Amino acid sequence: MPRRESLAPVRMERVALVVPEQDRRRMLAEVARSAVVELDLPYAPGRGAEELDKAVAAAIVSGPAAALAGWAPRREIPALTARLAPLGAAVVPLPRPKWIQPPTLLGGQARSGVSRTLVDTYGTVPYADLDPTWAAGVAYVLMFGMMFGDVGHGAILLGMGLFLRTGRSKRLAKLHKTWPFVSAAGLAAMFFGALYGEAFGPTGLVPVLWLQPLEDPVQFLIAGLWVGALLLAGSYAVGTINRVREGGWAYALYARSGVAGSLLFLALGLLVWGLATGTGSLTAAAAVIGLGALIFIYIGLFVEAGGGATAVFQALVELVDTVIRLGSNLVSFARLAAFGLTHAALLTVVWNGTTALWGPDWRAAAAILVFVVGNAVTFALEALVAGIQALRLEYYELFSRVFQAEGRPFRPWSPELTSTAGDPDATASVLPSGTG
Repeated sequence: MPRRESLAPVRMERVALVVPEQDRRRMLAEVARSAVVELDLPYAPGRGAEELDKAVAAAIVSGPAAALAGWAPRREIPALTARLAPLGAAVVPLPRPKWIQPPTLLGGQARSGVSRTLVDTYGTVPYADLDPTWAAGVAYVLMFGMMFGDVGHGAILLGMGLFLRTGRSKRLAKLHKTWPFVSAAGLAAMFFGALYGEAFGPTGLVPVLWLQPLEDPVQFLIAGLWVGALLLAGSYAVGTINRVREGGWAYALYARSGVAGSLLFLALGLLVWGLATGTGSLTAAAAVIGLGALIFIYIGLFVEAGGGATAVFQALVELVDTVIRLGSNLVSFARLAAFGLTHAALLTVVWNGTTALWGPDWRAAAAILVFVVGNAVTFALEALVAGIQALRLEYYELFSRVFQAEGRPFRPWSPELTSTAGDPDATASVLPSGTG
């Protein structure tokens, strides 16, 4: 796969399919079998045998020729051209109208997985944008691991992922493709657990490599904010690239998720740094950069609102909302530490209860039961909570800057063709494939 197609949607070409009028049906049968063309049809495409007749009737006929327009991946055009040539048909590239957004076909979607689902659940990647699938997966695993940090629990999660990889359980067959994601989440939890010195709680099985969350919660909260700042910086970088690809530098310069928004975020970072270190030059630079960013954002909001007296106040309200939202989004990442503290606190309670019960005879059995049941409950509860919170941060804090609009998926025209459709060559069923 070309490197570009792993980072952005597949290049689409606007095409016209031209064929002698009497061969419309045969050409459309070949197009359906190829499943690489999304036709512009004046109706919602169906899947029944009558679909071929409707598409034939929808073709534009001019003299001896008939034509249909649509979209096709640029890489598929040579093969499609060769396939249609024996019928006297041609694939003619057309200029792409600026007001029409091409459909999105993601190059890596054949290897779909949880990372792909993370993005698709939020929306279809616009054709002009970068595809953040891999970055989204890494960010999710990082946030999950920080909230679920424990070597023992991470090892269990890793074991579950490796078990899913084997495919031995028919009941879990549908989850087979999630094994890399589950395994990566387990490794991330083990990594952070090693930093915290947590293995089924503060058992002392592993040394503390960084800090114990419950012993230094303030530093832990600050670390969560630092991780959030890095992730936000990445989302602003991708958002800026997307704004440039969508509308050029002029559009990106004034966008809240483009250059202006990135500068405002930079100004906030410099302000915090300057106030924390008492460096006046950093504070002054933050003020200058922040003021310039706010001016550009206001201009962009004013133009977006349509201009006029009403737009003045609307842009002002949205500008204030932008500043407040930026601060709240950053503070929202404190939950990385907050839920990490909750995980550590629950396991500490379980461990304290285990050690308090430990003794001869029945007390040892009771202590083991408390340890096993407590860890099982904590594992299930915290895995669910960490998974939901990481998803929430991904969508609201990160994706809201990466995407400004939603694209539409590429849907190749590929109805079922049977011999009853009136085409002597259409003897095999052809099902849709590769839809976005």
